[in-house]
Amino acid sequence: MYTLGISALTHDTAAALLSPSGEVIAAFEESKLLRQRESTGIPRNAIQFCLQQAGIGWQELAGVAVAWRPLRAWMRQAWFRCKTLPLAPLASGYYQARLLGELGRELNNFRILRLLAGHGPVAGVDHQLAHAASAFFASPFERATVLTLDEQGDGFTGMIAVGEATRIRPLRRIAFPHSPAWVYTMVTDLLGFTRRRDEHKTQWLALQGEPHYRDVFLQLLGARRPDAPRLNRRYFRRGFTQRMAFSPAALAALDLDPKAPRLRDATHGSRIAASLQHACSELVLALAEAACRQTGIRQLCLAGGLFLNSPLVADLQERFGAEPVFVQPAAGNEGTALGAAWLHFYSSGTRSRAPAPASMALGPEFTDEAAKRVLDNCKARYRWLGTEAEKLEQTIRLLQAGKIVAWCQGRAEFGPRALGHRSLLASPWAPYVKENLNEYIKHREGFRPFALSVPAEAADRYFTSPGPNPWLTTLARIRPPHRERLQAFTLPGDRVRLHVVGRAANPLFHRLLQQFGEQAPAPLLVNTSFNLFGEPLVVTPRDAVRSFFCSGVDALVLGNFLLTKD
Repeated sequence: MYTLGISALTHDTAAALLSPSGEVIAAFEESKLLRQRESTGIPRNAIQFCLQQAGIGWQELAGVAVAWRPLRAWMRQAWFRCKTLPLAPLASGYYQARLLGELGRELNNFRILRLLAGHGPVAGVDHQLAHAASAFFASPFERATVLTLDEQGDGFTGMIAVGEATRIRPLRRIAFPHSPAWVYTMVTDLLGFTRRRDEHKTQWLALQGEPHYRDVFLQLLGARRPDAPRLNRRYFRRGFTQRMAFSPAALAALDLDPKAPRLRDATHGSRIAASLQHACSELVLALAEAACRQTGIRQLCLAGGLFLNSPLVADLQERFGAEPVFVQPAAGNEGTALGAAWLHFYSSGTRSRAPAPASMALGPEFTDEAAKRVLDNCKARYRWLGTEAEKLEQTIRLLQAGKIVAWCQGRAEFGPRALGHRSLLASPWAPYVKENLNEYIKHREGFRPFALSVPAEAADRYFTSPGPNPWLTTLARIRPPHRERLQAFTLPGDRVRLHVVGRAANPLFHRLLQQFGEQAPAPLLVNTSFNLFGEPLVVTPRDAVRSFFCSGVDALVLGNFLLTKD
């Protein structure tokens, strides 16, 4: 019997399916299938995809696990608002009413899931425990310290736990509002970005500035207690209310007008971002060290939205030295679908540990017949590439000519990053490659870096990395002899976004890199996600063709079909 895991139904919903032996068959986000940036509620399309991938129906499920417990979450959140009632009665009343509405929706969603499952078992699991499971059971460790940190969760914003074989034992939980991720979200809003969506922009902007306000954020985050972070109430509004919960004292300390907090200029914004990034890194480093001392285990597993922050993860890996640190590639809410499934699967206590996924290509794939139907319907001109050798040869020819190539092969990636299945590729040595990607395709800020993909066998020749990096979860450093050659993709401190491609994880992309390197200065390609501005990663041939014709991409390799704009 199979196990279906569903993420918390509040945002970024996803589903994951385990085989009877515990191996991951499929996992995918609802938003990518809906072609939207956000999704809430039951991920019906993602569930349908998972079941179709295994060729089963609801009746063949041993259980359905959801990474949320509505009643317990409501009780924790409502109790917090009760405690703030004397400080902010009107706001607390508003939050209590909203929480009741959310509880009604969540309970109704569980009722619908039970109907879909034929009144079969639908169980809620602890949200932070699902985050912890998503990291530990995907890691190579038999024993590990597990740390989770996200924005608000289900009333708990983090957890320290111990993972052993097929069990996870919670040691300590961090309650809302004591959440560095929540502060990060508010600062993202303060900088003019979209909260809960553009936090990655804040992390990259941070690399452009000086940490002028670092001490302010250290005081605000309560960094004096690294083993139990507690926000300093002086820097927040009474009752932790309103969209921007910073107090006038906090805004004044950041050189902002408390009545109209607007940035003076771009330098001011980069200083605030850099200060927050430095303070968060110091706090999380101290918290991780304290957790490892408590458990006596140096292997560390990380999950939760805060650990989508690559510079933060790189700082952690450098601090822990040679000791391994594993980050769940889908560290956000979508990853809790995997965690919920694993928790349910191992709940009997009698199962042996299943192998961790070797690849994040867990989403839908397409056939050449499906791609041809789309191309013929669009009346697009295309070329059939009859062999793999011809496909690689034509792709390399385009890359050598300085073209930007959309590479759409195999199953789509689960998680927020493109890993060589739904990627835009370009030669790092093509003229104006960054400008062309930013201006004509991605339409994004110039301070956001592009990743470089490299075969695993060649990575040490050009880069030093504090840990393995097959999923773009951390940063590496460029070795001195290659700094000038790769200067356009270098971040402060000689850091670079690096995607290390293993032969087993993505054999076709691995061969493309190797063969490109035979005709180029190095086996490196610029790799960024294949999507239009404001849209999720492409999934189907229709998504790919539409994105190709609506952007400045020069060529599309769609399965065994080649489209160009010549």
